[in-house]
Amino acid sequence: MIRFLAHRAGAALASIFAASLLAFVLLRLVPGDPARQVLGQFATPEQLASFRSENGLDGSILEQYWRFIANFVQGDWGTSFASGAPVRELIGQRAPATVELVLVAFVASVGLAVLVALVSTYRHRPWVDRIASAIAFIGMGTPPFWLGLLCLFVFFQQTHLLPGPEGQLSPDLAPFPERTGFVTVDAALAGRPDALGSALAHLILPAFTLGFAMFAFLLRVLRSSLLEIADEPFVSAAESKGLSRWSAFVRHALPNAALPALTASGLVLGQLLTGSVLVEAVFDWPGIGGLVVDGIANKDYTVVQVFIMLSATIYVLVNLLVDVLAATIDPRVAVVPERRAGRRARGLLPSPQPLDPAEPR
Repeated sequence: MIRFLAHRAGAALASIFAASLLAFVLLRLVPGDPARQVLGQFATPEQLASFRSENGLDGSILEQYWRFIANFVQGDWGTSFASGAPVRELIGQRAPATVELVLVAFVASVGLAVLVALVSTYRHRPWVDRIASAIAFIGMGTPPFWLGLLCLFVFFQQTHLLPGPEGQLSPDLAPFPERTGFVTVDAALAGRPDALGSALAHLILPAFTLGFAMFAFLLRVLRSSLLEIADEPFVSAAESKGLSRWSAFVRHALPNAALPALTASGLVLGQLLTGSVLVEAVFDWPGIGGLVVDGIANKDYTVVQVFIMLSATIYVLVNLLVDVLAATIDPRVAVVPERRAGRRARGLLPSPQPLDPAEPR
């Protein structure tokens, strides 16, 4: 296990380094001068030089990158070119809205994927299976940006069933104390059912838009795993002991199909945390996404590169945690790939068996 953890940690650090370096270099290859963008077209050469010197833009790309990494590790994330505020403070103010949206989308995606996968596989009903397959196919091929606009058109503009792109709360609500930064939690703690209802209503469309593709991905993975073990002897044995087909699937088949779904969930959560920028822009959600969009428009390198660094770190750490959980559940996962061939040769690991086309799927 120690060798496995060291191997995964090294790969994680290499991934973070490569992503941050690539993004840092690409940002500076984009045409335009951030100093000119901030100071305006009438700024003098002396003012431009002073701005570049104060913000560390006068050195080479490698010098700037090394300075950024050293400061980032120490907790100094720099100052926004556009607003002059510390980037750490700006992200801290907007992070709760993004985390709240992502958690709701993630929990809903996982819960619905498990339910639909079980319903579509626990009995052989072709029409149910076709519907589940169609949902997975549509969800994985639908861009979230387009889906968000479609949802706004149908549920806000045409039917007025749900709120539009106005943030987390209706603008006419009376204010209430902010304790945690999560609007739904703060509304509940303040004893404001009107604010809680408004917060939940404003969450539905952005959470659905953000989580639909992830729901489709998890559904496909979990459905495939359940189909592979649907006719395994241990499922039949559970039924022979008096359990219903549904109970046998929930209590025995689902836990055995959970390992691939657990790995997929790590990918989903990492992608949700880092990929909500466009969805937040569609719904005017006051999260990190709006800050990043403004930073790109204003060539605010500091904001964008910190977001990329945080995104890479979160994504890699989430998947590292999932790898550790998977290795805890199934110790065979912890065998470092380079050593598997040798262990198979010594008989310590079973050799992979080819699939028999005659076996039922």
